[in-house]
Amino acid sequence: MIDNSDFPNTKLDISRSDLHADCENCFGLCCVALPFATSVDFAIDKVACKPCSNLQSDFRCSIHNSLRQEGFKGCTVFDCFGAGQKVSQTTFKGIDWRENTQIAQKMFDVFPTMHQLHEMIWYLTEALNLKEASTIHRKLSTALHETERLSQISSDDLLKLDVPSHRAVVNALLLNTSELVRSKVISQHIGSKKRKTLDRRGADLMGAKLRGANFRGANLRGAYLIGADLRDADFSMADLIGADLRDTDLRGANLIGSIFLTQVQVNAAKGDEQTKLPHFLSRPTHWTVSEKRYKNKEVF
Repeated sequence: MIDNSDFPNTKLDISRSDLHADCENCFGLCCVALPFATSVDFAIDKVACKPCSNLQSDFRCSIHNSLRQEGFKGCTVFDCFGAGQKVSQTTFKGIDWRENTQIAQKMFDVFPTMHQLHEMIWYLTEALNLKEASTIHRKLSTALHETERLSQISSDDLLKLDVPSHRAVVNALLLNTSELVRSKVISQHIGSKKRKTLDRRGADLMGAKLRGANFRGANLRGAYLIGADLRDADFSMADLIGADLRDTDLRGANLIGSIFLTQVQVNAAKGDEQTKLPHFLSRPTHWTVSEKRYKNKEVF
């Protein structure tokens, strides 16, 4: 549990660049530890702890440049938040899982836990960069230090870690952050119908036609936006944590100023050169293809 009274005096050296997958320093953990089933995202079935048939001996993917064409769209969406290299190089000190079957199983079991910890580090790092949350920066900093500390403990201790309890404490702080960021918009609509529309937490908006919608300051936590038409929509100051953006059309949408948006969500969506993204997120390469088709008025 996080003790908010125990404020750390040391400053963490955490960069967002450390919270993205660095496959060169990972032993292909996402290609081995995680399972997937035949679907629109994966062309084959794969059980947990078994190497993907496309994984080569150097831990590179044999079809990396054609994953989408080969039916592995899910691979192009996934990002481990840097957990892969942390487990490979820090927790197991660069030991290749192929060298020892006992180490291999432990490494595969630790990876999902580290993934969750690094995801929390990502969100807490973002929250600490939001001036609207300055009143709780002390608590956020304490939570960040504690989460980073937990990511550094031994593999045995990681396997015993009560992640849900820690996540609950972190989530409470992230909710507080969200309220602080969105408070200005919410206060402008007290007692109005508009205020109700700002609360879309967990909403089912799959396939909805909402082109040009105003989601400024909206709570879209865990909302289902799969396949929705959100072209030219405004998401500034909107909370997008956990929102499902698979195949969501975000061409021309403004996502600058939104909070808790991740690269995974962006990768899963459709966009173009007019989509405005936060500076710390990258424009997916497949968006460029979509833009070309859009200009040619093709259906995709």
